[in-house]
Amino acid sequence: MLIRQLLEKEEKEHLSPDAQLSTNTRGRVKPEEECPVRTAYQKDKDRILHSLSFRLLKYKTNVFLSTTGEKFRTRLTHTLEVSQIARTIARALRLNEDLTEAIAFGHDLGHTPFGHIGEKILDRLAKRGDRLKGNCLKGFHHAEQSLRVVDLLEKNGQGLNLTYEVRDGILKHARRRKMNYETSKEFYGEPNQPITLEGEIVQFADWIAYINHDIDDAINMGLLKGEQLPREPIKILGNSHGKRIDTMVKSIIEQGSQLEKNKKIQMSPEVMKATTTLRDFLFQEVYTLPSIAGEEKRANEILSKLYDYYLNNFDLVLKEMPWIRKRANLENRQVRFVIDFLASLTDAKAQELYIQVK
Repeated sequence: MLIRQLLEKEEKEHLSPDAQLSTNTRGRVKPEEECPVRTAYQKDKDRILHSLSFRLLKYKTNVFLSTTGEKFRTRLTHTLEVSQIARTIARALRLNEDLTEAIAFGHDLGHTPFGHIGEKILDRLAKRGDRLKGNCLKGFHHAEQSLRVVDLLEKNGQGLNLTYEVRDGILKHARRRKMNYETSKEFYGEPNQPITLEGEIVQFADWIAYINHDIDDAINMGLLKGEQLPREPIKILGNSHGKRIDTMVKSIIEQGSQLEKNKKIQMSPEVMKATTTLRDFLFQEVYTLPSIAGEEKRANEILSKLYDYYLNNFDLVLKEMPWIRKRANLENRQVRFVIDFLASLTDAKAQELYIQVK
């Protein structure tokens, strides 16, 4: 018996009946021979981990732009924190850790330079399109771009050929958002509802990670004091970074006793309300701080300048991404590929290119 088959047998014997077994995958877009030593989801995890897009996350801002990266979270450290939180929950609930980790590793591959500010700017530029030719996109969201990365942009246009369940979890990791579905028409069901409980775990883990590490980073930067945090949720969740994560994670695990009946991942109502209140506080009081909002002007200047420049000099995009010459109807897809190129840049590379074309 192959090692992979032994691992698959272990899954069937030890995982919860609600777990997504690797033998029950809906498969890949392009069928391929199975690995003798890894399950389908282990193979996906390795492909993402070894991809260029994953390595570049090290050099992409998470939220706070005015750092050199030594002390504050980057998009890569955020991804690792999400992965660890998600694995802890999956293990406790006897769900598929490999699938959970693969989704967590891939969920932010499509993120832009300059964090969420960069995403907001690319969304606006995508909708604007080409002023002269008029073609434009429905918008930009990093979840859809992450799916585009693994399906098409990685490996010089070959994509990573991941399993359906991993791709679904990547696309739907962002909570409470309607999707444009430009790159994801094959997926069905509720726009934000992953088809696996493992995908739902990553939704919560992403939420838990960024709420807590953004508070931690803001305090370390001197932008926020602990006593400014809303008192009621802190009373419920805890007065330290570690205690809050612990409370949120334990709440999900404790609610796992209802998993067989409810078939969904959830927090207790009290912890959910406190977590939501803390998230709203971040959006209303922290992300809008002048020191953060002030960076938007600089990021907008850089990305807008680069967008116009590469749209007018599309041969340079072709030089960076030569494989797109083979794409049909390239003339009407220039906006799409310029957005792809800009989204792939690190913060430092975007600033370097801006200086060159200024």
